[in-house]
Amino acid sequence: MNWFNRVRNSLAFLPKRETDKDLWVKCPGCQQMVFAQEYAENLHVCPRCEHHGRIGADERLRQLLDAGYDVLPQPEVREDPLKFRDTKKYTDRLKQARAKNPHRDAFTVGSGTIEDRPAVVGVQDFGFMGGSMGMAVGTAFCQGAERALTRRCPYIVVTAAGGARMQEGILSLMQMPKATVMTRRLKEAGLPYIVVLTDPTTGGVTASYAMLGDIHIAEPGALIGFAGQRVIQDTIREQLPDGFQRAEYLHKHGMVDMVVHRHELKDRLATVLDYLQPRAAA
Repeated sequence: MNWFNRVRNSLAFLPKRETDKDLWVKCPGCQQMVFAQEYAENLHVCPRCEHHGRIGADERLRQLLDAGYDVLPQPEVREDPLKFRDTKKYTDRLKQARAKNPHRDAFTVGSGTIEDRPAVVGVQDFGFMGGSMGMAVGTAFCQGAERALTRRCPYIVVTAAGGARMQEGILSLMQMPKATVMTRRLKEAGLPYIVVLTDPTTGGVTASYAMLGDIHIAEPGALIGFAGQRVIQDTIREQLPDGFQRAEYLHKHGMVDMVVHRHELKDRLATVLDYLQPRAAA
């Protein structure tokens, strides 16, 4: 028996080593494996290539708001009003999404402070059905705006969505004007409305409240647009430039006010709040 067979046969009797599947994370940017704990401590930003990973609503609220913030209860809306079914029932898709997420839908609102500055923060979670905008998302957005109006403080919305929720048809599209009306109410009340665009922000969300802010901040590399690149390219029959619909391209062409690294986002928001709504002298 040669040495290879001897080693192989001896190893066959060794117990299989168990490995925690969550010990490592594969970066979507550089495709390198990153130690999960290091990745989390770095705010889900790859330490090698600086790719900004997608994060859930609770993690985003923890990163932006000071400790002790309140999470608004999510609104009760009529579910499956159209009795929609594709390959699955809409109700089954909702159950599946809720089994994987801590919240009932894709938009969560926190009320608290950002470095001691009062603020209401609404977060759209791409992990819940692609952050799609349905009646629950539209209603939660409006409730966040109402809380900001009540507290007389800025409203900050962090967007991440694939667009409107097709299972709710025209009812999902009606959330666009409804949210737009609330941004107008904030403006009339003299309250800042700030949008943080994260990867990806597309479709009806981009066509409504995502682009109506007083200030637009984007995370590095975020995909921001309305229609997909292939749809645009096939329509205009021209090759699109490199980086088209990415945060840096939109910043260069005036669609985004600033591109801010996640490590600096909370401090930058605090500075912007001081400019838009200075605190009264003690």
